[in-house]
Amino acid sequence: MITALRGMKDLLENDGKLYKFIIQTCESVVKNYGYKFCETPKLEETTLFKRSVGQSSDIVGKEMYQFIDKSGNDVCLRPEGTAGVVRAFIESKFDRVGGIRKYFYYGSMFRYERPQRGRLREFHQFGVECFGEASVYEDASAILMLNEILNNLGIKTTLKINSLGDGECMPLYKDKLVKFININKENLCQDCLRRLETNPIRILDCKNDSCQNILKNAPLITDNLNQICQDEFNKLQEILRANGVEFEIDPKLVRGLDYYCKSAFEFVSAEIGSQSAVAGGGRYDKLCEYLGGKPTAAVGWAMGIERIMEILKQKEPQNSRQGIYICALNPNLIDEIYKIAQKLRKHHITEISYEAKSPNKHLNIADKRGFEIFLCLGDDEFSQNQIWYKNLNDKSEKRISIDDLGSKI
Repeated sequence: MITALRGMKDLLENDGKLYKFIIQTCESVVKNYGYKFCETPKLEETTLFKRSVGQSSDIVGKEMYQFIDKSGNDVCLRPEGTAGVVRAFIESKFDRVGGIRKYFYYGSMFRYERPQRGRLREFHQFGVECFGEASVYEDASAILMLNEILNNLGIKTTLKINSLGDGECMPLYKDKLVKFININKENLCQDCLRRLETNPIRILDCKNDSCQNILKNAPLITDNLNQICQDEFNKLQEILRANGVEFEIDPKLVRGLDYYCKSAFEFVSAEIGSQSAVAGGGRYDKLCEYLGGKPTAAVGWAMGIERIMEILKQKEPQNSRQGIYICALNPNLIDEIYKIAQKLRKHHITEISYEAKSPNKHLNIADKRGFEIFLCLGDDEFSQNQIWYKNLNDKSEKRISIDDLGSKI
């Protein structure tokens, strides 16, 4: 038997239904903020991610599905969504046109890492990207949007925020951090020794206990912001408070990718064990320039759908019956219920049973499969141009005229 590759999972039955529910919940919120759907290829040039995500990141260093294709091109399956959307934005010359553009996307991402609960080699994300808006109000809108989605999904989270500064204050902070870490670098893990040479800021993101012990008294970026970054960070907090959003300032929050600046945020949940991020993002005003475009202000976020699914699976299942099950007691009436079903399908999810069975057998099937409405046609009902109706939520039942069926359901 051929099975799915390790770390890659099918989305069937309830998993597929839950996936679509999450996507639809996200879409319903982000569209109200003016975001429009976009789709980018799952396969891109490897250079795109090396330039954007950064050579120092674990994604590029360890986790990409990278290979040489038959034409000799160095390509990889996308490990995250932002870089591809930025590439499309620049390729369409929108960076030169100006104005504000807002996009949302969802789909598969790929990382060759050890599969574990809530983390797969092929996983799914929902994300948004806004280009051309430099105001911190848009940073706040991104957070409020994500907060609304998580509330609508019924997921309890803690919001953590930070400011990573800009091109003026970040280099000065890096120098301070490197000087501090160099005093105790013999206790750093191997990954952080590499990061010390490539991107020392990412040491703050290390989960190794010995590295965290070193960082207890490390200088904080929030104490080294210039006036512009400090004012914007203060404004962000003010907007969040005004909208009733609770948050924690985490000066060591740096996100996992190299392209962030200024605002950074994560929504963390403890509903699948230890505290883990279910969604996060921030501002990345330099990324368009890194990828060959004109400097363009940008902010966005991404949500890990598998982690959201894990949380929702643990919650009490809600009554979500939907759709119509229609059947016949006599095989000679299959053509009749088929005609009725085709009319119903213009407005309702409708499934037809092509076998004539007893009413109880039909009812058991409809009930187990979660249908809301049960319609059954027997000889007696057909002779009176009626059909038997039962609501499987409230158990009410009656006969309805076939001619009036559309208006009665």
